[in-house]
Amino acid sequence: MGCESSKLASCCWSGQNGPVREAQNPDDEERAEVSDLPTFREFTVEQLRISTSGFAVENIVSEHGEKAPNVVYKGKLENQRRVAVKRFNRSAWPDSRQFLEEARSVGQLRNNRLANLLGCCCEGDERLLVAEFMPNETLAKHLFHWETQPMKWAMRLRVALYLGQALEYCTIKGRALYHDLNAYRILFDEEGDPRLSCFGLMKNSRDGKSYSTNLAFTPPEYLRTGRITPESVMYSFGTLLLDLLSGKHIPPSHALDLIKDRNLQMLTDSCLEGQFSSDDGTELVRIASRCLQYEPRERPNPKSLVAALFPLQKEIEVPSHALMGISRDGGNMPLSPLGEACLRMDLTAIHEILEKLGYKDDEGAATELSFQMWTNQMQETLNSKKKGDAAFRHKDAKAAIECYTLFIDVGTMVSPTVYARRSLSYLMNDMPQEALNDAVQAQVISPVWHVASYLQAASLFALGRENEAQIALKEGSVLEEKKNTNS
Repeated sequence: MGCESSKLASCCWSGQNGPVREAQNPDDEERAEVSDLPTFREFTVEQLRISTSGFAVENIVSEHGEKAPNVVYKGKLENQRRVAVKRFNRSAWPDSRQFLEEARSVGQLRNNRLANLLGCCCEGDERLLVAEFMPNETLAKHLFHWETQPMKWAMRLRVALYLGQALEYCTIKGRALYHDLNAYRILFDEEGDPRLSCFGLMKNSRDGKSYSTNLAFTPPEYLRTGRITPESVMYSFGTLLLDLLSGKHIPPSHALDLIKDRNLQMLTDSCLEGQFSSDDGTELVRIASRCLQYEPRERPNPKSLVAALFPLQKEIEVPSHALMGISRDGGNMPLSPLGEACLRMDLTAIHEILEKLGYKDDEGAATELSFQMWTNQMQETLNSKKKGDAAFRHKDAKAAIECYTLFIDVGTMVSPTVYARRSLSYLMNDMPQEALNDAVQAQVISPVWHVASYLQAASLFALGRENEAQIALKEGSVLEEKKNTNS
């Protein structure tokens, strides 16, 4: 262990009933509200349908998957901003006015400790929330299901502090209630910094339950009354501190029994050996046990939690992505020939690769044709495509655009490859915005097609949008790697 268990137990438990230690906590710039995010807005269902490729199964990112009552999808707006879209069950929030009021209230929050709410959709029976997309998984993934390295002690302390700061900010802004706070609600941004999901600031429905986890982890007063209070959130914070200390999801009652019996070896993650002192371990366990008090009034508030966690921080000069072992950009990733060509904006090389690829990624496209070959209109449509392919082969970009446009406008058959070829033709014709639109449309049709992401990167490079291009390049590389692994 990284701490002496017997010493830790005696220090912790003898001081259990004392107040949580206050410490100086400067109100630094990291705690300031962010100003570079767009204001909260309302979306249409169609806009969000397009952004998520028709709410494609491949874009589901919520831990419980397609059968969950409220599913979260990853998506991309027209301006290429990546978002997380939460789609509520159709029976949730029957009163549209109440839903809009709640969403707008949460949408006023803007803080870099939150995965902020960017907008909502309230159309017919549909109720959706749109938030910032966090690309580096959940705390549950990094803490319980890690593949490369366990989370370091310094990073676990940072998660606790940033979470406390998020809750303090929400409390100051009048949103002290957070529903079902758990390790799946904490997400990691591109820098590897932990953020609290804004989705938990709203119930799963206007009259629904606040907690969906195992009842062994819910606050005792919630079991009695079915209502959540600010003190209930502090109880859940205590369970998260236990998660961070143990690397496991231990029921609070069991953890408290271990502390009482001074059996902390069972409570502390063996992966943390040598990483922290007994004093630091003592303080973290003491804070957790105060949060888990049976009586709500005996639990600390967010401000005192932040004050207690601030002096415990370690390696504060090391950025989160370094502590987490997260690569921040696609520049260090090995790129395939197509990825390299898009990075270099080598249109000749891209053309050669697309020509070799042909139409083999258009699964099922020929099936619809076989039933309609006999019609004159279909024959004309096929001729347009053949002429487009011939023009594309000979790098006649203008003719390819015209012929492929005739094929697309008929709308009888949808082909991601045709959109990809027209996208490259637009690039060859110095029309990058049109190229980007076609590359996005190709991904709408085929959400996991790496070629579409790569062409978006090339188009974004041509538009001078370097950062967004690097993100699209990384997405293409990840999708291509998954495809190669599966095949």
